[in-house]
Amino acid sequence: MHMHANPGDALIVLDIGKTNVKLALVDADGRLVAEQRRPNAILHDGPYPHHDTEGIWTWMLATCRAFAGRARISAIVPVTHGATAALVDDDGLVLPVLDYEAALPGLDYAALRPAYAQTCSPLLPAGLNLGRQLAWLQQEHPDAFARARHILMYPQYWAWRLCGVAAGEATSLGCHTDLWDPVRQDYSPLVARMGWEDRLPPLAPPWATLGVLRPDVAQATGLPADCEVLCGIHDSNASLMRYLGGDSATTPRTVLSTGTWLIAAAFGADLAGLREDADMLANTSAHGQPVACMRFMGGREFGALAGDQPATCSFEQLEQMVSRDTMAIPCFADGGGPFAGKAGRIDGPAPVDAGERFALATLYCVLMTDYCLDALGARGPITVEGSFTANPWFGPLLASLRPQQAVSYSDDASGTTCGGWLLRYRAATPPGQHHPTPPCTIGGLSAYRTTWRSTLNLHVPTAQLACN
Repeated sequence: MHMHANPGDALIVLDIGKTNVKLALVDADGRLVAEQRRPNAILHDGPYPHHDTEGIWTWMLATCRAFAGRARISAIVPVTHGATAALVDDDGLVLPVLDYEAALPGLDYAALRPAYAQTCSPLLPAGLNLGRQLAWLQQEHPDAFARARHILMYPQYWAWRLCGVAAGEATSLGCHTDLWDPVRQDYSPLVARMGWEDRLPPLAPPWATLGVLRPDVAQATGLPADCEVLCGIHDSNASLMRYLGGDSATTPRTVLSTGTWLIAAAFGADLAGLREDADMLANTSAHGQPVACMRFMGGREFGALAGDQPATCSFEQLEQMVSRDTMAIPCFADGGGPFAGKAGRIDGPAPVDAGERFALATLYCVLMTDYCLDALGARGPITVEGSFTANPWFGPLLASLRPQQAVSYSDDASGTTCGGWLLRYRAATPPGQHHPTPPCTIGGLSAYRTTWRSTLNLHVPTAQLACN
């Protein structure tokens, strides 16, 4: 860790991802002063698999103490993964915080959940629909559930522990929970049906200051007594903060967040085109506006096609795949996406080496992304962020297929940290740049796409079973 001379105002971003927990000390210019991380382990010592909230809390207090001498820390911002909630009374948790990957047997949730048209929230496995988790906890642990004074989304649970003020916030409520109506920007019918209204605290924007540190927390961390606690935000919405501009998510533009999942967020797209059977959904932006999204397991499928030791391909190897009509037909992962449940296969002459496998995997991810963008009606410039920015061909090939949308790569290594910082410094220009990727022209690429789509009987979906 390094630090700048004469440190001025700074803030701490508490970033709880599904795999790791991170504390980042960021100065007023958006520069990272210090960072510490620990694994986010799931515990199996209770009634069900749950998060190690006490381990995170103890570690966070100690790390904040280490950060306290490095800058004048004026705020803490919680940013966490979605599909997670905490049930608390005035003393703390009444039940452990359930892991969304846990199986939830013995509940007929389909009979409870609202229609897709009301929530734009597709039916998902395990506890990925937060409404299912809450209904299951209420059914399996009725006495403890009845003691809960607040149902807190996960970022707001940490804010509440830090300052004692309970709040709700729309980015976490609107993340495939079944609890939220993204068009009305209000609770879905599930909340009243289950009798949860009184437990859901008043809504606040993610940048709202809920209060200052509780005196015991200030003492334990050495942070200033007037250090403010912000309401906080869902992590993928934190990553979208830098693209929102002003106060609007209506200016057409498209962000591709890439990693294990490739998530396409289409600002300005019409929700009427969303379809539950294609794993399309609406998220809610930090500005309280619905954002049409579609996703597939891009990183996992790329790995399945490229192999364990991928070697970047040459332009000639991409040309070979296209000219031979060697194509990967979805899908190559078992979790979600528009073709979930279909068994993937390779048509045409099989790739013979690591380079050709990389070429085929790249073409597959480009065609899948292009399909999702058409299905969404995505418009405006496309920014790629995350792991796919390391692929020199992904952006240029996508630009070639979508000449009406300029494609660029972001060099921001941590969109979640930057988004947390922007909640505090909303008028600031975030650090980092975008690098345009000029189109890469391969003869026959457009015909290759046509063949790929017709092989899957792929026309861009019509708005049957549409959301709203």
